[in-house]
Amino acid sequence: MTYSLITLDQTKSPISEAYRTLRTNVQFTSVDSETRIIMITSSGPREGKSVTVANMAVSMAQAGKSVLIIDADLRNPTQHKLFELDNREGLSVALVQEQDSRDYFDYVRETSVPSVRVLTGGPIPPNPAELLGSKRMKHLLKKFSASFDIVLIDTPPVIAVTDAAILAQEVDGVILVLASGEVNKEYAQRAKALLEKVGAKILGAILNKADMKTSEHYYYYYYHGSHDSKKRKSHK
Repeated sequence: MTYSLITLDQTKSPISEAYRTLRTNVQFTSVDSETRIIMITSSGPREGKSVTVANMAVSMAQAGKSVLIIDADLRNPTQHKLFELDNREGLSVALVQEQDSRDYFDYVRETSVPSVRVLTGGPIPPNPAELLGSKRMKHLLKKFSASFDIVLIDTPPVIAVTDAAILAQEVDGVILVLASGEVNKEYAQRAKALLEKVGAKILGAILNKADMKTSEHYYYYYYHGSHDSKKRKSHK
């Protein structure tokens, strides 16, 4: 298992605790309406969204939830690397298969983490946006949402391509990952505006890569921003 899954390797660390807090906050969003399919995106590249997805999945599974990760970043799939899985088949193959030739569940992979399954991205296709906006993608999400407690979708950055904006219309909520000290404020605001434009329900934002030297610094930083966002530190 890779070092990126800190919620699995260091369950008592402050970072793992931050993920548990994030998990609780997500659960609170289900009070008025069910939040089962959650999309995680970022404003730009290398902000840590894929690692965030993987650790969220582990944390939710530790709370007794059955979790499916869908790697919908068909331009740069990463989840198979984090969970050390074969990526010769995955979402891109499932979406172009002949109708009823294989069940979507045939492409779902078990992981070493109990209750966490992954639908890897598969080979990089020439038309990612078209595949993600297809009727088959809508059917796939509907089918998986009926079989898992939580479906987490890893998507490309929202500003770079239209993929995330397309999927944002099909999910119950969106979480935006932002890299502390790296993300451009205008980019972050633009990402939020693009999601709102397509009617996405933004659950909150995760401030990633925050430089917190001690657990005391960590809790101070988290508390003073928790009214409208979720913050944590990551190795990446």
